[in-house]
Amino acid sequence: MASTVPTTPIQILDIHRREAPLADHSIRDQIVTGLSQSVGKKWLPTMLLYDERGLRIYDEITTDVPEYYLFPAEEEILKNKADQIVKVMHAGVSDGGSVEEVVVELGAGALRKTSVILSALSRSVQERAPSPPVNYFALDLERRELERTLMELTHSDVGAEMRGKVSASGLCGTYDDGLKFIVEGGLEGRNSLGKLDSTLAEKYPVSRVGRDPSPSSDSSKSRSDATEVTPPSTPGSHQPLHILFLGSSLGNFSRGEDAAFLKSLPLRPGSGDTLLVGLDHDNDPKKIELAYNDPKGITRQFIMNGLICAGRALGDDHLFDQNKWEYVGRYNEELRRHEAYYKSTCDQAVVDPVTKTSFSFLKDELVRVEVSHKFSDCDAYTLFTEAGLRPVHRWTDSASQYSLWLLERPKFTFPLLKWPQASNAVARSPFSIPTVEEWQNMWAAWDCITRQMIPPSMLFEKPIDLRHICLFYCGHIPTFLSIHLSRLLQEPDTEPVEFKYIFERGIDPIVDDPTQCHPHSEVPQRNEDWPSLSSILQYQSRVRERVMKLYRDIDSGKILLTRKIARVLFMTHEHEAFHAETLLYMLLQRAGTGTIPPVGFIPPVWDVLAETWNNHPEPISETVTLGPEEITLGHDDDEADDDSTDVYGHAFGWDNEHPERKVHVGKFKIEWRPITNGQFYEFYVGEGKDSGKVKFPKSWIDINGEIFVRTLYGPVPMKIARNWPIITSYDNLSTYASVKGGRIPTEPELRLFFDKFECGYEGGANLGFRNWHPVPATTGGAKDSGKGHNGGVWEWTSTVLDKHDGFVPSKLYPGYSTDFFDDHHQVVIGGSYATIPRLAERRTLRNYYQHNYPYAWVGARVAYDT
Repeated sequence: MASTVPTTPIQILDIHRREAPLADHSIRDQIVTGLSQSVGKKWLPTMLLYDERGLRIYDEITTDVPEYYLFPAEEEILKNKADQIVKVMHAGVSDGGSVEEVVVELGAGALRKTSVILSALSRSVQERAPSPPVNYFALDLERRELERTLMELTHSDVGAEMRGKVSASGLCGTYDDGLKFIVEGGLEGRNSLGKLDSTLAEKYPVSRVGRDPSPSSDSSKSRSDATEVTPPSTPGSHQPLHILFLGSSLGNFSRGEDAAFLKSLPLRPGSGDTLLVGLDHDNDPKKIELAYNDPKGITRQFIMNGLICAGRALGDDHLFDQNKWEYVGRYNEELRRHEAYYKSTCDQAVVDPVTKTSFSFLKDELVRVEVSHKFSDCDAYTLFTEAGLRPVHRWTDSASQYSLWLLERPKFTFPLLKWPQASNAVARSPFSIPTVEEWQNMWAAWDCITRQMIPPSMLFEKPIDLRHICLFYCGHIPTFLSIHLSRLLQEPDTEPVEFKYIFERGIDPIVDDPTQCHPHSEVPQRNEDWPSLSSILQYQSRVRERVMKLYRDIDSGKILLTRKIARVLFMTHEHEAFHAETLLYMLLQRAGTGTIPPVGFIPPVWDVLAETWNNHPEPISETVTLGPEEITLGHDDDEADDDSTDVYGHAFGWDNEHPERKVHVGKFKIEWRPITNGQFYEFYVGEGKDSGKVKFPKSWIDINGEIFVRTLYGPVPMKIARNWPIITSYDNLSTYASVKGGRIPTEPELRLFFDKFECGYEGGANLGFRNWHPVPATTGGAKDSGKGHNGGVWEWTSTVLDKHDGFVPSKLYPGYSTDFFDDHHQVVIGGSYATIPRLAERRTLRNYYQHNYPYAWVGARVAYDT
């Protein structure tokens, strides 16, 4: 029912950049450039499709073309999950009170789907206010369409819901115009377009569209329609920004350009700003082709209207004779994109009425006007990672055709590993010398953990008795780095020199007899005898500068880069990454009773996540049979060759990774997914606990008789985490496997499984702080030949860490492996949610923990003899 409640005028701001050429000229230039290409490479800008008439035809496609599944799939998600979406959007900024926020939609269109979000946003606001706390801005190219759609919204039932809760205004311009306007502060600290500061008001004129007649409207006559001027927003003020980019519009960008566009979005790192983006899946090609070539021919009208717009931009609406052109749509399966073309039905020439330039076309020549990329899971995760974005949540329609992703720009991210390309002049291994960017990312992670997750009250505490106090690790990392830099460069130790006597080496005592331990530093016994945190941080800063200076000296040629130099940098970098995880699994034991949850990442909304996890498809079968097969373990990385200057193409590793060797794997069966919390819980409360066969996992906690699962955000109920991989000791999991009639796989067996079925970081594996908790495993699904991930844990193997043929202890770090050839340590491979990609993705990496060590983030899956 139409609303008759009085409304304020619709405000629309023209944000076309005045310093740039006029939009028509810009489009004209693009048209000329595209038509000047050689045969087979001609193109027209996609923007031509979206004039006022084009937008109306597109609206007709979304309402009258059932074959165009993208719109109803996205609409289904929004209608069913809008309240969830808004809840998760607010998770990063909500503190229980009302928060003013800005919502900007790129390419708003008809607002039919958007109105569902606006309705949910309205429900999230408790009380109406004269100045609505949520401010929605629709960005689009056509002013009259903005006027029409915003006015219809205002008069709708949703508009009535929004009053006093969500304001709605328009921004007329391109994506680039809109993003530049936001970056300039155009929306910061504003709750309407009527409150632009004077510098922006001169640049961007505001127009108002109509006002409903009402008894109170006369009072507005005394007010000027000129833009009100207020002081600029407070420096550093922060209104949460939420960007909507629906309709799979991102698919119109080329691969690479899509990531660059997302990277340019003004989402502030670690701020709670979000992006809600729609992506079409890589569905059945026939389904996709039909969606873009409907039987009614409405899509054809939409595409052919673009030729009229092209002529208009050049100066003549009828420049392109529609009788000489046809629409051709096809799906390029290799590139996973639908391509829309104009096909010339005869040899012809089109003459630019202004410049008299002639553009020739051959019969059957194609001119591309639009591409619509489709996204596999690997495409999506690769795109987001390249754009520096983290998926917070994903909603998918009931037919699994389409997804809405909520993303944030977190405090830090780890980029994709760059694999060598044959065309590169210098093929660089991703496991060569760490880049400066890798160091900076690692330091950002380390600082987040040590400076923001450990309260001062915990610095002198041991969350785990078998490890040092928290403060030790703050000093250990820079000290280890300084010691090895000084040895390498033959330079004095970083001051204060005495740090190396306290912080050089940590402890890993035998679990059954903690008095038995490898050589380690002697540490102070009294809190007051430890160095202060501030002195450690100053020391850390000096050591980090030594690293950066070494890179500068290498770049300048002052120091010749050899493998030895690169090895020291590789070793110290990965050492820091290992210890970040060690410190985190220690802090996990105090989560909820001391440890501060991660800062700069939107916290999980457990009930929403659990609903999605509980609907995950089960594996197509419980196990897969592999072998017999010969596989390669390890790689050749001999420290005897460290004088070599062949660095960038070389993959470095720890001493237990060398040399490369062949191993035969017999036939065996292995479960698709690791043992879950739920599975182990059933075993534990059944025969496991009473018989004393297994111990209570340290990743669990008993609260008033109910078992919870520990997370860095505090304990969560078992029902939330029941599908996560269980984190517990090898002994516990080996017993579980044995009772089930199986065993823990050997290192070669598990490596063979990983080689065949792990999707990797680029495919969405839960690595590199994508989440700060495990998630359900996905291997064994119907798509991608069963590829997926294990949920974000290392995995135990039944292989005991020991010497192998060709093993040579490291000269730089002699005790790295040999100190643990004690029959107590099992080999673990893979990586956890807190393992950096260069560790987790190096298939030769071998980590190790004591078989009864209960704290490390390691799970296991069951293997069976055949």
